Amino acid sequence: MSGTSEGPAPAGDLVRPAVTERHVDTSSRTSAGTSPGSFAPSVPPVAPGPPSGTPAPAAIPDGTSLRTFHAAFATAPLAMAVVDREGLVVTANEALGTLLGAAAGTFVGRAAADVVDLASDIRTWHAYRELLGGSKARLRCTRRLKHPDGHVIWAQVTIAPLPERERAVLISVTDIGARRELQARLRHLQMHDPVTRLPNRALFFERLSAALEAEAYEECGTGRIGLCYLDLDGFKAVNDTLGHRVGDRLLAAVAERLTRCAEHAGLTRTATPLVARLGGDEFALLVEDSTGTDQLADLAESVLKSLQAPFDLSGQRLSLSASIGVVERRGAGTTATALMQAADTTLYWAKADGKGRWTLFDPERNAHRMTRQALSSTLRAAVDRGEFTLEYQPLVGMEDGGVHGVEALVRWNHPRFGTLTPNRFISLAEEDGSIVQLGRWVLATACRQARRWQLDRPDAPPIFVSVNVAVRQVWDSDLVADVAKILAETGLAPHLLQLELTESAVMGSAGRPLQALQALSDMGVRIAIDDFGTGYSNLAYLSRLPVSVLKLDGAFVRGFQYENADGSSAHPNPADEVIVEALVQLAHRLGLTVTAECVETASQAARLRGIGCDTGQGWLYSRPVAPERISALLMSAPCPRT
Repeated sequence: MSGTSEGPAPAGDLVRPAVTERHVDTSSRTSAGTSPGSFAPSVPPVAPGPPSGTPAPAAIPDGTSLRTFHAAFATAPLAMAVVDREGLVVTANEALGTLLGAAAGTFVGRAAADVVDLASDIRTWHAYRELLGGSKARLRCTRRLKHPDGHVIWAQVTIAPLPERERAVLISVTDIGARRELQARLRHLQMHDPVTRLPNRALFFERLSAALEAEAYEECGTGRIGLCYLDLDGFKAVNDTLGHRVGDRLLAAVAERLTRCAEHAGLTRTATPLVARLGGDEFALLVEDSTGTDQLADLAESVLKSLQAPFDLSGQRLSLSASIGVVERRGAGTTATALMQAADTTLYWAKADGKGRWTLFDPERNAHRMTRQALSSTLRAAVDRGEFTLEYQPLVGMEDGGVHGVEALVRWNHPRFGTLTPNRFISLAEEDGSIVQLGRWVLATACRQARRWQLDRPDAPPIFVSVNVAVRQVWDSDLVADVAKILAETGLAPHLLQLELTESAVMGSAGRPLQALQALSDMGVRIAIDDFGTGYSNLAYLSRLPVSVLKLDGAFVRGFQYENADGSSAHPNPADEVIVEALVQLAHRLGLTVTAECVETASQAARLRGIGCDTGQGWLYSRPVAPERISALLMSAPCPRT
């Protein structure tokens, strides 16, 4: 007798099936002593009593009725056997013999545990012994038995005690092969995509979860897992223009090519990668027991190459590409959710990088993305919690070296990430709209501080404060009203406030933004174009804007470098000098003043002063500092001109 267990049943379970696969050759005869349940027979054969829970008849009227019960048992279509308390078959009906391929009489005297494989796992065996002892009410289990002609019988075995006076149990055996086959077909339909016939999302995650179980990577292999997450570029256009029928045929053709790639990759491996359609135009190739990123990279390359050839679909010749996110890591400590999140992120990178390519997961890049997400989710609340502060950088006159103004620069004192500069969070604030709330706070704080400096130095010329404004602040709020209210509350004169907008925002202004800029200019507020020279540079349009200041981008100023940071000589870029000189002359002819950003050396300052630049801003004069440092700077002598 041979067989394998599919899974034991708990001994204490009276109703739940215990499923065990075991091949039992029902044609062989086994003595009662060969089974753990074999004991010498102690009772003569008895007729079966009523099933458990069924009231027994008060009396048998005559011998005819007893013979009727025997005949009913013998001819019943359900395969049954009566087993005594020692576990030996007392009698069996013809249906059992037909099912197991042996004469019914050959089972008499044999251990029932051998006939229907009740001793193949310890839990089922203990439950059976307890039932024979009278402490269990019912036992049900599934067995995989072998017919003498070689085919397999999937049987459900039910054991129930007969009335106590009979001192026996009734075993019934039902062939469930057809039901299991139907269940298998239904599961196949449930777990496979009807269009491509590939495993679907449910089966894919089932396989992925199984591959990530500890036993899967601890027993053997590399203990690593890889995933190629694929999305077809431009597939929606195929559906929209040619219809879903052509789209489905294209998906099926793609599935065939992916399957061939997986089969080719599996020729030199013990297992072929699993290809699945996860939905829409998304596919996945799962590599269990991977050997490293090189294997996944080769697989991704082969997929891209296989999709390059056009698809011929009943006269329609279609070409497409795909973007693939590739993830490869150790299975230990990884979950299916974490792996799919990494794959989805990497697929997004592949699309953002230009599509038609594969991208490998980068933990550092992902950490940056996660940081952005963490910042974005807490940005609005951070304004209310007072986590933002302002630092100020002087704007120094090129001719007199005096501080004419300061630029307010916002800093986020994040409780987790420390002090963050604007390039880390301003774009996030613009995306979610919190820039309006943050910008209003910056404007009010800067104006209040500028007024305080003015009051602290009543006899000195006041300095202006320059505040950066995002174009979304103009669209999503009444910037003119906000500025007027803040100036009134702080007492700061309008000409001491300068608003900076980027060149791309100002040059493209029309409608409401242009009207707002004009209203602010009419109010007396100065408007400056920040980073000038890197955007549109529509000089004809510049003359019609209410702008009073141009701030030259630092990229031009760096071309004026005459010495390196270590003191060695460096050659200036003559083209940059020509451009800056031309811009300064143009601005002056239009009545505008010019501020040079990123002034870091005295030689840069001297050259900028020589070509007529009005003010400078940069580390040569001061880094962004707290307002107290600006107060001290205002009390000191002017900045040197050399």
